[in-house]
Amino acid sequence: MKILVTGGAGFIGSAVVRQAIGAGHEVVNVDALTYAACLDNVASVAGHPGYAFEQADIRDRAALDAILTRHAPGAVMHLAAESHVDRSIDGPGTFIDTNVMGTFHLLEAARAYWLGRDRPEGFRFHHVSTDEVFGSLGEAGLFTEDTAYDPRSPYSASKAASDHLVRAWGETYGLPVVLSNCSNNYGPFHFPEKLIPVVILNALAGKAIPVYGQGENVRDWLYVEDHATALLTVLERGALGRSYNIGGENEARNIDLVRKICAILDRLEPGGAPYADLITFVTDRPGHDLRYAIDPTRMRDELGWRPSVTLDEGLERTVQWYLDNRAWWQALQARDGVGTRLGTGGEGG
Repeated sequence: MKILVTGGAGFIGSAVVRQAIGAGHEVVNVDALTYAACLDNVASVAGHPGYAFEQADIRDRAALDAILTRHAPGAVMHLAAESHVDRSIDGPGTFIDTNVMGTFHLLEAARAYWLGRDRPEGFRFHHVSTDEVFGSLGEAGLFTEDTAYDPRSPYSASKAASDHLVRAWGETYGLPVVLSNCSNNYGPFHFPEKLIPVVILNALAGKAIPVYGQGENVRDWLYVEDHATALLTVLERGALGRSYNIGGENEARNIDLVRKICAILDRLEPGGAPYADLITFVTDRPGHDLRYAIDPTRMRDELGWRPSVTLDEGLERTVQWYLDNRAWWQALQARDGVGTRLGTGGEGG
């Protein structure tokens, strides 16, 4: 299959690109190369005859039309998005432009392409989303595909809107769509603004490790390579019009996660004192959801997928990767927002 992947130079998108090429697919990587994208993420496949890169913004309809015509993919996997909650608090407009309007333009380009080729058999549009669209859980319960949407941040609201657009294009125009909503990803090539890479890099630099509130917020952690496998499974075998919740089955409180990472670093890169001594509790994020957790039953029962990497194993791999790939993250240190506290724009109005 030839797959057009949007956002393929980003964290999750690049994992999909690498895995798809490894599985024998052809890939057209479409990425605008904004601050969180890095072509080094796909350097391992850049010379492969089945790989092509197109620098384009999903908000540019003319560029999308030209790329679809030129490459004639058999499927679209839509991962391009603004994804950092803290950035969405400080600047929501970019999230609306990219996640809502960008998805709209991509849907329209895909629909025109699909109709222009007389609705080719097997074509599908796979929209990749987040569990954050479902809002916040209490101490019990799990998100299922039937959970009502209840987004709480500009980011999750923009992703909820894009989910609704994809479903509407499937229902109204018959575009063959599938959707997936995932829990928190982590692993190699994770841009250093999210919790796990921030903990690792701050610890190595001897800086304070910031933990929001008291670290009581709970997330379900999904190793990015497991997620890429799940996404390709949904693309290939998911039922049209269906959505699939992809979880790691690895819940942890933020403070427990941070302590695990510190303990791994104490073993692999011992410092003068335990890295946990650097943990510093900071003012919580505005509107911080308490808990996310996914029920992956549909993925397991319908598609035969389950995560293969435990949290302890995945964290060990991730910490080791950052230790072994210092040149990759050192080159990103000067990028906008890296190493600074974001997401305080909601304070005081």
